[in-house]
Amino acid sequence: MDGQKAQESQTRYSRYAEEIGDDIADTVQQFGCQPILFVGSGLAKRYMGTPNWDELLSHLATHCTAIDKGLGFYKQSLITPMRIGEEFAKIYQEWAWTAGHNEFPEEMFGESVGAQSYIKYKIASYINSLTPIDASKIGKDEHKKEISSLTKIKPHAIITTNYDRMLEMLFPDHEPIIGQNILKGQQVYIGEIYKIHGSVTDPDSIVFTESDYREFQRKKKFLSAKLLTFFNEHPLIFIGYSATDPNIRSILSDIDEALPEKGGVIPNVYILQWNPQINEDSVPPREKVIPTEDDRTIRVKLIEAADFGWVFDAFSTNPALNDVNPRILRALIARSYDLVRHDIPKLPVHVDFKMLTESVENSNSFAKLFGIANIDDYSFAAVQHPLSATQLGKLLGGNGWHTANALLDKLKQITGTDIKSSDNKYHRSELVNTTKFHKYSNDCLNLLESVRDGLPFELNLGLPSKNAQPAHN
Repeated sequence: MDGQKAQESQTRYSRYAEEIGDDIADTVQQFGCQPILFVGSGLAKRYMGTPNWDELLSHLATHCTAIDKGLGFYKQSLITPMRIGEEFAKIYQEWAWTAGHNEFPEEMFGESVGAQSYIKYKIASYINSLTPIDASKIGKDEHKKEISSLTKIKPHAIITTNYDRMLEMLFPDHEPIIGQNILKGQQVYIGEIYKIHGSVTDPDSIVFTESDYREFQRKKKFLSAKLLTFFNEHPLIFIGYSATDPNIRSILSDIDEALPEKGGVIPNVYILQWNPQINEDSVPPREKVIPTEDDRTIRVKLIEAADFGWVFDAFSTNPALNDVNPRILRALIARSYDLVRHDIPKLPVHVDFKMLTESVENSNSFAKLFGIANIDDYSFAAVQHPLSATQLGKLLGGNGWHTANALLDKLKQITGTDIKSSDNKYHRSELVNTTKFHKYSNDCLNLLESVRDGLPFELNLGLPSKNAQPAHN
């Protein structure tokens, strides 16, 4: 009866969250690498109260005495935020050289200072004024657990259009790469924060005006070529963006161009959207069709949540990388790059090619070459319950978790027992931060095959034997 009560107490939204969480964990496992985070202004606004486009333009209009018309006038006249930014930049320059002189450092009045530097200086100053002194001060109390879950993701890399320093503070072992510097230097591609629209640490790098965006678009094809490597090889989640955001449309258009098959949902791309109306009876859509460039569309996985914590937990379910320091990985890759690209061809160092040849013949010896051991040392429990609901459903002949959950429900109806209510030979739960994820065994696969085919079966909730064979995909 306890299993029955547990099943009945599960709300429609908690079921949705469980199934989405399984799908995310399965995608991370299938790709075998950490996700890429693509972070927009909505996340910084959520945690630090930084402005969106309209709020930033309103602040700039209010704090410059030379702007004597309301923001509405400029919206009517110039339409787009970038054009308004271009006009405001001209007004700020003139203001700086007249009545607003004392608002700027004296060193900003040299001939080498750019005409748009004045408004960008004010943008950086304003955003810095909203930034806490350290990471522990980021977010209100109700966001602390959510932020903790975010930082546990261990992302391969982070891409952002935000100017603020929040991500550097939350991920101190990731190296920020600002603006056009992304197009320079050697290719490390791990443990880095790509600030593609600039940063408050370098105000002139900020992409804000129409001319800035024209220059960004001119060089975008080189940036896109680099980023597409990420999108093809990693799970990707957009956070803090509306699905109609032009930045998303532009990036997804590039992904669409590279897809070998058109029309299907992209399996590794998720968009996380905040929905304050979510309640226990909500069943949000799971996919989103997004218009891209040239009147095309693309389908991606959609997640709607009022609390992002369980979503972040799902992206951090890879226990093998819990203790990985991105700074060390980045240094290791960079040094290996230098070794192969420069040192070995020039032979300024002695190279034991026999040792290298022997070391790369298997993964264990190769790992030990870098001081890494026990890379296959997973727990007994993980080995015996390796299947997510998605993997289980596919092995049962379906397209995903729907098939597995339907058969689990049928099993519960037949026996009165919910095998997910406890850890047993068929099922175990993993607690990641505060979110529970479910894993299933080969015994569960055999059991559900019998349920599916109408064959007799015996339900035994004991723990699996250590001699049992693990399930295989």
